[in-house]
Amino acid sequence: MINLRHAAAAAFVVTGLLGTPAFAAAPDGYAGVVVKGSRISVTGHGNVSAPPDLMRLQAGVEIRRATAGEAFKAARSAAAKLTKILLGAGLAEKDLRTSELSLGPEYENYPKIIGYRATQGVEAVVRDLTQADKVIDAAAGLGEDARLNGIHFEISDQNAILVAARDAAFKDAIAKARQYAKLAGCRLGKIVSVSEEGGDVPGPIPYHGPMAVADKASISPGRQSVGVTVTLTYELK
Repeated sequence: MINLRHAAAAAFVVTGLLGTPAFAAAPDGYAGVVVKGSRISVTGHGNVSAPPDLMRLQAGVEIRRATAGEAFKAARSAAAKLTKILLGAGLAEKDLRTSELSLGPEYENYPKIIGYRATQGVEAVVRDLTQADKVIDAAAGLGEDARLNGIHFEISDQNAILVAARDAAFKDAIAKARQYAKLAGCRLGKIVSVSEEGGDVPGPIPYHGPMAVADKASISPGRQSVGVTVTLTYELK
């Protein structure tokens, strides 16, 4: 569920046309009279938070052998086994992709080569977070060749959270404009400009905690949030 939280701060600007003062002095301490044709600009803020519904697991294998050919062949074989294990844990083929492939020498005292190291990475997309622990445990079950390099949480429908934040910011700005217009003793006219700041959808949330999981439901995705600031300029009547 998306939660909306509106910030309380506001920007309030009243401007007259052609450099005419926005307010004229008035008796009895009254703040002033808005000059005909003046405008008001207000800033609204919208913040939306939602729990991620997708996890990306960065897994892989790492092999050391005496020759480059042996290391590469063993790494490819171990990666194929890891892929089979992840498919057996309930993931779809479309949610698995090779993310890394490397082969290189290892040195004792350069340039003396003592062996070769080969790695192959697999990115697994987990769309059902209730199965996250199961998938991680399955990958770790490959054995000493397995490497778990971290996980990232995401919101799959990122556009929805941005739309909701815009809605909240716009409503916040309208409410403030109505309040300030009333305080200024006038009525709102039409909106003459709209501008937006922020609105960047957050990137993946990394999690680098222990990968070998023993407790049930030990992975917590937390929440992601996005904030949008909207400035509306109205004509005043």
